[in-house]
Amino acid sequence: MMDILYTGPIPAERESPMPRSETSPGRARPVGAQRPNACCFCWCCCCSCSCLTVRNEDENQARRKSQETKLETIPNCEPCTKPTVDEMRLWAQCFDKLMKSPAGRNVFREFLRTEYSEENMLFWLACEDLKKELNKSVVEEKARLIYEDYISILSPKEVSLDSRVREVINRKMQEPTPHTFEDAQLQIYTLMHRDSYPRFLNSSIYKNLLQTGSRSSSES
Repeated sequence: MMDILYTGPIPAERESPMPRSETSPGRARPVGAQRPNACCFCWCCCCSCSCLTVRNEDENQARRKSQETKLETIPNCEPCTKPTVDEMRLWAQCFDKLMKSPAGRNVFREFLRTEYSEENMLFWLACEDLKKELNKSVVEEKARLIYEDYISILSPKEVSLDSRVREVINRKMQEPTPHTFEDAQLQIYTLMHRDSYPRFLNSSIYKNLLQTGSRSSSES
């Protein structure tokens, strides 16, 4: 039997897809294609550099803004009356006087926020609150929360304590009392006094607040 030859139109040949290797990053690019930024090794590095630059600019703006903070603009502050210029000057004489003043604690806490150590003041305040509690069940609950927030190594707000104090806390947490964290509170108080307090007195936050108060009192 003779083979019949097909004389109809020849079907168009399908365009073969581009090999995967030609579209993969790192391969040769077609002529005229946009090259990565010459300042970096690859496009992902360029993205990281630009993001880092933006983040640094945002942090610098936030830092400059914090230096212009006024007492009325401090977020989540303790209720307090507006301090007089004389009271604000007393804060520079003694750390105890600063910490005994609600307004002083608010301003100092705002300064600690700019140094990313606000957790020290928050821990100290939580311990002061615990000391006032008399109900045993409430004491146990507040002590547990303080431990989870400021003592646990898993907490992002963990305060810096030495091993001896941590051992004392772990023993006392078996039966918490209003004074479970006294040793830790004293250590953090001393840390703020020696480390943060001198910088606070030289900070723009404190100096601007004092100047604003002096200007207001002279105008009245």
